[in-house]
Amino acid sequence: MAEKKTGNRPDNQRKIFVLDTSVILYDHNAINSFMEHDVAVPVQVLEELDNFKNGNETRNFEARSFFRLIDRLSGQHLISEWIPLSGSGSGQFKIALDEQPEGPDAARIFGNAKADHRILNSALVLKERYPAQRVVLVSKDIGLRLKAKSLELQAEDYETGKVKNVEELYTGRTICKNFPLQLFEAVRAGAAGGDAVRAALPVNDANHFYTLRAGRKGMNAYFSQASGTLIPVHNRNAFNITPRNPEQAFAMHALLDPALKLVTIQGNAGTGKTLLALACALEQRKDFRQIYVTRPIVPLSNKDIGYLPGDVKSKIDPYMAPIWDNLRFIREQFTGDDKTAQKIDELVSTDKITISPLAFIRGRTLTKIFFIIDEAQNLTPHEVKTIISRAGEGTKIIFTGDIYQIDTPYLDTASNGLSYLIDNARNHPLYAHITLQKGERSELANLATELL
Repeated sequence: MAEKKTGNRPDNQRKIFVLDTSVILYDHNAINSFMEHDVAVPVQVLEELDNFKNGNETRNFEARSFFRLIDRLSGQHLISEWIPLSGSGSGQFKIALDEQPEGPDAARIFGNAKADHRILNSALVLKERYPAQRVVLVSKDIGLRLKAKSLELQAEDYETGKVKNVEELYTGRTICKNFPLQLFEAVRAGAAGGDAVRAALPVNDANHFYTLRAGRKGMNAYFSQASGTLIPVHNRNAFNITPRNPEQAFAMHALLDPALKLVTIQGNAGTGKTLLALACALEQRKDFRQIYVTRPIVPLSNKDIGYLPGDVKSKIDPYMAPIWDNLRFIREQFTGDDKTAQKIDELVSTDKITISPLAFIRGRTLTKIFFIIDEAQNLTPHEVKTIISRAGEGTKIIFTGDIYQIDTPYLDTASNGLSYLIDNARNHPLYAHITLQKGERSELANLATELL
């Protein structure tokens, strides 16, 4: 017999979304993302989240935040029964208990050793109990979604925070052909602004980079949203690092512009993302209290770094090696200049430059910091938001990464934090983005990128 439920829409129009553990670890507030529909979380998810409640990584904070959210929501109610979610037109919420369906049994079919199969059973029981409603399993685990579909259970990815069309993700750069010659000469002379410039540019509501072409003449330029002016972009030197192509020149312009407080650089391996960010940070070292360079740690074989031998430095050095390699490369540019080389060593020894995992940065004050987050494609949108929201006065934040090289199992090109940030921040006057496409590591590295 179907359990009685209340709501603003007839049962045949309401859905029941069943969330698995991967969704909660991605967004602890996911239960409030389904508007007027109902949301159920299998009790097995609570069991799995209990294993994540201790620790300093974002997933641990997500687990604890979810428990606090459910505790506030339930009040004096039994959470195994339907509880109204807050907000006008919102649906209801419950914890689905561990029950066996009358029809197909996922634990029997796939084995009872995994909690995933009991989560499937919870969804199957809800499907049997509420035949008038469509039951949908929501998971970021592709394998679990496929198993659900094999049991004739509808399944889908968690869409909140996903970029709708990642193939058309904002690149920050436009080639502008047939640019008016008179405006071209004005830009080359120093700058041009006003309605004529805005009318000539396809993107004039964001900080944006251009390759201008007027007849046989060409020039790189930058449009500032705040001032409404178009200015030429020249190759600039930052700590003996000079851009090798227009894209790198654009990136360096954004990194060195004090008016820009948030910069993202997306590109394949070998395009120079981290190197440019480090060089520009060192060039501006006197303008900031400290330089933080960090990256999220993706544990090997899903094991925490605590499994690795040695002290903390020994555990994290393998993950930080690419950053140290770039810093060493910059230092090598000063061969014969012992004073500058020693200065770089001194910046590291005095913690003027701090290189450490992202989890170790948590709780630190981000005031007047040049903050570089490398491999940002392995962050969730919530993690990116948390990092930016902690920025104090005088801080500049740089996110670098390659959205096509994701090491986290429940993120993809559309749902990772870097794509989310690029898609949502593009029109902000404090933000600029550039996508790097041309590899500059070596001809051999370019061969791998292009042909393999």
